[in-house]
Amino acid sequence: MNADRNTSQDALPLRLETDEPSAVGAAPARFTVPGDGTRLYDVVPSPLGELLLISDGAALTGLYMNPHEQLPSDGQGGREWRREPAALRETAEQLAAYFAGELREFSLPLAPRGTEFQRTVWRALTTVPHGRTATYGGIARSIGRPNASRAVGMANNRNPISIVVPCHRVIGADGAMVGYGGGVSRKESLLGLEKGAALKA
Repeated sequence: MNADRNTSQDALPLRLETDEPSAVGAAPARFTVPGDGTRLYDVVPSPLGELLLISDGAALTGLYMNPHEQLPSDGQGGREWRREPAALRETAEQLAAYFAGELREFSLPLAPRGTEFQRTVWRALTTVPHGRTATYGGIARSIGRPNASRAVGMANNRNPISIVVPCHRVIGADGAMVGYGGGVSRKESLLGLEKGAALKA
């Protein structure tokens, strides 16, 4: 993903409030180390389409749009996959409340799998509050890497826990809607929801 890309179709017809994450004062989420055992998953409906939820049995390790593109066959990579709705029930309930406009902050144990730098970026994303946005440069400065905007953009694009770790709240320096793994239209929908616009299922 090119964090600096700006195209006419990326324009968002909403007025966004952009902050430096450090200026907002939100505490970053705590991440645990993901387990290597059985991957428990469920596929749940949402106004944005089906969502794939993945857990290691103790924490949420993945939340993906377009499940058919993400869910491998059982045993791939030496790990067993097992559909286990009960293990993801709390996540599903909090997502439903979020989409209904009843939840602003998630309270879920998180264990995203990534490099140390990626996890640092993802923790910084969790400091951007509901209804606000930050820029790639702002995230880079907040983690003490002011010249790493492009690397922050790449880490943002590889965030394995969308929505809950809110990579959709990161925009271009000029307010443009830059690339989003779930598609720019979904990014606009999520930001619109957080500004009070209802989503239609």
